[in-house]
Amino acid sequence: MAKHDDTQDFIPVRIAVLTVSDSRSIDEDRSGQVLVDRLEAARHQLADRKILPDERVEIADQLRAWVSDAAIDVVISTGGTGLTGRDVTVEAHRDVYEKEIDAFGTVFTIVSMQKIGTSAVQSRATGGVAGGTYLFALPGSPGACKDAWDEILVKQLDYRHRPCNFVEIMPRLDEHLRRK
Repeated sequence: MAKHDDTQDFIPVRIAVLTVSDSRSIDEDRSGQVLVDRLEAARHQLADRKILPDERVEIADQLRAWVSDAAIDVVISTGGTGLTGRDVTVEAHRDVYEKEIDAFGTVFTIVSMQKIGTSAVQSRATGGVAGGTYLFALPGSPGACKDAWDEILVKQLDYRHRPCNFVEIMPRLDEHLRRK
């Protein structure tokens, strides 16, 4: 069963937050602010924060820029994961991923089912890895961001979480790029 190993030191990670919205400004960005508040409360570092419109190329370009930035370990986006025509965040993420973390979406759906029932099927939350950076796409509601952070990410981004976590394998995520 999962546990917290207090004999290990906490290792903060550097996280960039991207809000995808055609209409929000930073002052109106409740979902992005939920993520910032939670990552800072967990003692991680906010590496960058931006808002972009629902434009696949712009989103993918920003993700690639953050992936290539050695000062960023994790990217979390919020918004644009639904089913409407303007919802292109998942496609932008998949344009960037080297590997998809398939179970992230599954676990997020399980968490969501407990909160919103079958409406959880309308979310396309996803996670992946590119260039040694973790990328996660969350729905645009503050509640969904709280659920993803509180039930999944706060644990997986904590080196002390056992039996395993994302932080402990972080140094090996890009080993294929170093092998020659």
